[in-house]
Formats: sequence, structure tokens, C-alpha cells
Amino acid sequence: MKFAQQFATAVFVASTLSLAGCASTPTKESAGEYIDDAALTTKVKASIFNEPTLKSTEINVETFKGTVQLSGFVAQPADITRAGEIARGVKGVKEVKNDIRVK
Repeated sequence: MKFAQQFATAVFVASTLSLAGCASTPTKESAGEYIDDAALTTKVKASIFNEPTLKSTEINVETFKGTVQLSGFVAQPADITRAGEIARGVKGVKEVKNDIRVK
């Protein structure tokens, strides 16, 4: 039993130290931010996919520190606006940079 407690403590300390080394900088995400951004990207992609007027396969979504960047191509200018609105509507999105272009 004592060995198990020591092992658990050692694992906790090691994981805490490794996460401390993953601090956020202006150009690099922390581990937690990376996971949050991956989740946001997935939510935005799913929301765009569920919009029948948009061809989601031609819209790229990337997220960095809560800022979503949209790129790719759509058929009409109104689709650019709609994709931006959808992305802004996803909970957790701080900002949207819309670089989608009309084909």
C-alpha cells in the first residue's frame, strides 16, 4: 500500500512539473489551450457542416487561443458572411478571422 501511494505521488509531481513547462506564450499555446482550441475547431466544423447552404469540405477551420480562422472557397459572397456568423455563434469562440474567398 505504501509503495502505491509513493508511486501515485511521484506520478502527480512529474505530471505537474511537465505541465508547468508547457506555459503559454504569445506564439505558443499551453497544453490546455491546445486542447480547448481543438475542441473549438471541432465544434465550428460541425456547425458549418450542419449548415445545408455551405460546402463544408471547401472551408478550413483553424483555432489559436480562441481565435478561429476560416479559409477556403465558397460559391457566393453571402456564404462568407454565413460561415462567419456560424463560427461566432459557437460557445467559446473569442474572435473570428474570415479569410474565405468566392470561387
